[in-house]
Amino acid sequence: MTFSPRTWTSGEVATAAMFNTEIRDQFNSFFGAWSTYTPSWGADGGAAPTLGNGSLTGRYLKTGRTVDWVLQLTWGSTSAAGGGGSSENWWFGLPAAPAAGFSQRIVQADAFDNSASLHYAGTAIYSTLNSGCVKTFVDQLGTGLVAANAPIWDSTAPFVWAASDILYASGRYEAAA
Repeated sequence: MTFSPRTWTSGEVATAAMFNTEIRDQFNSFFGAWSTYTPSWGADGGAAPTLGNGSLTGRYLKTGRTVDWVLQLTWGSTSAAGGGGSSENWWFGLPAAPAAGFSQRIVQADAFDNSASLHYAGTAIYSTLNSGCVKTFVDQLGTGLVAANAPIWDSTAPFVWAASDILYASGRYEAAA
């Protein structure tokens, strides 16, 4: 999708190719396929987490400057939380740089403890760090608000991460371009 639509001039003869580019292709971009990306993964302070034999995948759809995205971290037997203790404050890279004046909005998250077959609802915030990322994953209260004393998701919260555990996150934001 273009961000600077054509400027039409008086007396110009419009062709089918022009209309296809300026109207059809613009319209079709709203219904395009999602693209894949590999999110970066790090932690504020301490040692960085390592993926090991786990997997970290992301997908996104960019419509104009609006970016809808999802990511999935599947813990492997050799994955490591990093940090060197609790409160590692993980962050994950976004698929496109955020717009200037990027506000900290809430991201939805889900942690799945495979061994107990339990899901934990969570939230996170956007940050301009690392060219745009989502960070500070915490437990969510049933009211949709973040608890003041909710633990930051790390190597021991909301559970001790082990092989086949999954962290999902999704959100929407305005891209810089």
